[in-house]
Amino acid sequence: MINSKSHDANEITGAQIRAARALIRWSAKELAKAAGVGVATVSRAEVEDGTTSLTSANLKAIRLALETAGIQFIPENGGGVGVRLK
Repeated sequence: MINSKSHDANEITGAQIRAARALIRWSAKELAKAAGVGVATVSRAEVEDGTTSLTSANLKAIRLALETAGIQFIPENGGGVGVRLK
Protein backbone atom coordinates (compact mmCIF):
# COMPACT_ATOMS: atom_id res chain seq x y z
CA MET A 1 0.00 0.00 0.00
CA ILE A 2 1.38 3.41 -0.96
CA ASN A 3 1.50 6.08 1.72
CA SER A 4 -0.54 8.81 0.08
CA LYS A 5 0.57 11.33 2.70
CA SER A 6 4.14 11.30 1.41
CA HIS A 7 2.91 11.94 -2.13
CA ASP A 8 0.46 14.72 -1.29
CA ALA A 9 1.30 17.83 -3.31
CA ASN A 10 0.22 19.99 -0.35
CA GLU A 11 2.49 18.17 2.09
CA ILE A 12 5.53 20.10 3.29
CA THR A 13 8.49 18.89 5.30
CA GLY A 14 10.02 20.10 8.53
CA ALA A 15 13.12 21.13 6.60
CA GLN A 16 10.99 23.26 4.28
CA ILE A 17 9.33 24.97 7.25
CA ARG A 18 12.75 25.72 8.80
CA ALA A 19 14.09 27.05 5.50
CA ALA A 20 10.98 29.14 4.82
CA ARG A 21 11.12 30.71 8.24
CA ALA A 22 14.80 31.54 7.73
CA LEU A 23 14.09 33.17 4.35
CA ILE A 24 11.58 35.59 5.83
CA ARG A 25 13.54 35.95 9.08
CA TRP A 26 10.69 34.93 11.35
CA SER A 27 11.17 33.44 14.77
CA ALA A 28 9.24 30.31 15.70
CA LYS A 29 7.07 32.56 17.87
CA GLU A 30 6.25 34.83 14.91
CA LEU A 31 5.30 31.87 12.72
CA ALA A 32 3.19 30.38 15.49
CA LYS A 33 1.33 33.66 15.91
CA ALA A 34 0.75 34.08 12.16
CA ALA A 35 -0.48 30.50 11.85
CA GLY A 36 -2.59 30.52 15.01
CA VAL A 37 -0.74 27.54 16.49
CA GLY A 38 1.52 27.07 19.49
CA VAL A 39 5.28 27.57 19.41
CA ALA A 40 5.64 23.91 20.45
CA THR A 41 3.70 22.92 17.32
CA VAL A 42 6.13 24.84 15.10
CA SER A 43 9.11 23.32 16.93
CA ARG A 44 7.65 19.82 16.63
CA ALA A 45 7.17 20.29 12.87
CA GLU A 46 10.67 21.64 12.32
CA VAL A 47 12.49 18.87 14.17
CA GLU A 48 11.50 16.37 11.46
CA ASP A 49 13.33 16.51 8.12
CA GLY A 50 10.67 14.54 6.25
CA THR A 51 6.92 14.75 6.47
CA THR A 52 5.70 15.96 9.82
CA SER A 53 3.42 14.28 12.31
CA LEU A 54 1.28 17.42 12.68
CA THR A 55 -2.45 17.34 12.14
CA SER A 56 -3.48 18.37 8.66
CA ALA A 57 -5.18 21.48 10.09
CA ASN A 58 -2.00 22.67 11.84
CA LEU A 59 0.16 21.93 8.81
CA LYS A 60 -2.27 23.78 6.55
CA ALA A 61 -2.25 26.79 8.90
CA ILE A 62 1.56 26.90 8.93
CA ARG A 63 1.74 26.56 5.15
CA LEU A 64 -0.84 29.31 4.62
CA ALA A 65 0.96 31.69 7.00
CA LEU A 66 4.26 31.15 5.19
CA GLU A 67 2.70 31.47 1.73
CA THR A 68 0.96 34.68 2.77
CA ALA A 69 4.38 35.99 3.84
CA GLY A 70 5.74 35.32 0.34
CA ILE A 71 7.07 31.76 0.49
CA GLN A 72 6.60 29.38 -2.41
CA PHE A 73 6.99 25.67 -1.66
CA ILE A 74 8.75 23.60 -4.31
CA PRO A 75 7.61 19.97 -4.48
CA GLU A 76 9.80 16.97 -5.21
CA ASN A 77 10.70 17.39 -8.88
CA GLY A 78 13.82 15.33 -9.32
CA GLY A 79 15.96 17.82 -7.42
CA GLY A 80 14.30 17.50 -4.04
CA VAL A 81 11.83 19.66 -2.18
CA GLY A 82 12.61 23.26 -1.37
CA VAL A 83 11.36 26.80 -0.81
CA ARG A 84 11.87 30.17 -2.42
CA LEU A 85 10.53 33.69 -2.15
CA LYS A 86 7.82 34.59 -4.62
